[in-house]
Amino acid sequence: MESNQAQTDLPESGEARVQTAAAFYRRPMLAAYDVFVLGMVSRFMWRCPRGRMLAHYNRQAGASHLDIGPGTGWFLNKCRFPAESPLITLLDLNEVALATAAHRIRRYRPEVLTGDAFKPLALGTARFDSVGMNFLLHCLPGSMKRKAVVFDQVVPFLRPGARVFGSTVLGDGPHHTQRSTKLLAKLNRSGVFNNHDDGLEDLDEQLRARFTDVETVRYGAVCLFAARLPGA
Repeated sequence: MESNQAQTDLPESGEARVQTAAAFYRRPMLAAYDVFVLGMVSRFMWRCPRGRMLAHYNRQAGASHLDIGPGTGWFLNKCRFPAESPLITLLDLNEVALATAAHRIRRYRPEVLTGDAFKPLALGTARFDSVGMNFLLHCLPGSMKRKAVVFDQVVPFLRPGARVFGSTVLGDGPHHTQRSTKLLAKLNRSGVFNNHDDGLEDLDEQLRARFTDVETVRYGAVCLFAARLPGA
């Protein structure tokens, strides 16, 4: 399996943009996230309803699951896992978001880890059947090649045949409407999004450099992606 892994160290400006994106998701935003972002913005601006993303979760999630950037835990709470008591680990830089998601799915007793997905993950001997990255990549700074470092960081913790999946808002292009183009520009100026040049083809290329059974499907301005680690 070939990998064109980029340097994991971001320049200072990149580190600052990571922190800016993470800091946006504080309690006031998280309180409105399910209704405003997932319910309204995803459906009417990005044109990919949260139900479609949930169906993607249901198809891909495994019994031992790592979720990077879990948000409020809405998808994890609704997901039909293939086990009654899935083993779930949550990873995020934002401790408030982690606490919110962990409380929401407390019935699963999730493990919680504060960390930067660009850097080596302190997961010890943990091995996962699936890794979810929902609405994560469009927040990360840099080109798609640099963002794809997050795939390299999770590979050591995947079981053979494990699935890596998620969704991301694509950058500027004909898949955006006039309204969504304006919102995209505003979010990029603020540093909440860092995806102006993110293309589906670039994401597909990075996934194929590391995984097999790659799927990249666009709904509106959102790409749903999934891939499998070779070996099963």
